[in-house]
Amino acid sequence: MDSIENLKELQRKAGIDARKALGEKAAADYSEAIADRIMAHPAFAGSRLILSYQPFAGEVDVGVFGRLAERAGKTLAYPICRGRGVMVAALPEDSGAWEIGRYGIRAPVEARSRLADPQELDIVIVPCAAFDGETRMRIGWGAGYYDRYLPLCARAVRIAVAFEAQKVTGLAADPRWDVPMDAVVTESATY
Repeated sequence: MDSIENLKELQRKAGIDARKALGEKAAADYSEAIADRIMAHPAFAGSRLILSYQPFAGEVDVGVFGRLAERAGKTLAYPICRGRGVMVAALPEDSGAWEIGRYGIRAPVEARSRLADPQELDIVIVPCAAFDGETRMRIGWGAGYYDRYLPLCARAVRIAVAFEAQKVTGLAADPRWDVPMDAVVTESATY
């Protein structure tokens, strides 16, 4: 493992540990504040199709955002990880079109969903393990699904969401793979 990967792994662990240390009440309150900040982002008003995600292992709970976005007339898609770093965006046909997918994350059932063309997406909400507010870079779990998918979403605004506690100065991003965000939204700031 090279030095960037070693540092990235340490920063990933620190970010995940920091979000786990928040406690349920703080994480829920912060997730609501993050939802409000996403909805206040200039890209939200004109958006129609948004790729969100199902939270896992203490990630920002974007469920509140999803409910508010749907009430505002937005359509939400969710990722399906097919393996080997390949991800697609799916719009479940009904509330029963869900399963526990790869990595134990709740995902749409592909056979009961419409796949969205990445060019259709207006906003992509991206989870992260750690982020750098100055550079708007983020790192995730390390499998590279978002880093491979985001370049396909040429017209989408990329918004990473995280808790302020996950902020790292000098994030070990690798410009060969890691994709910069258009914004990083936390409970107290939009970078």
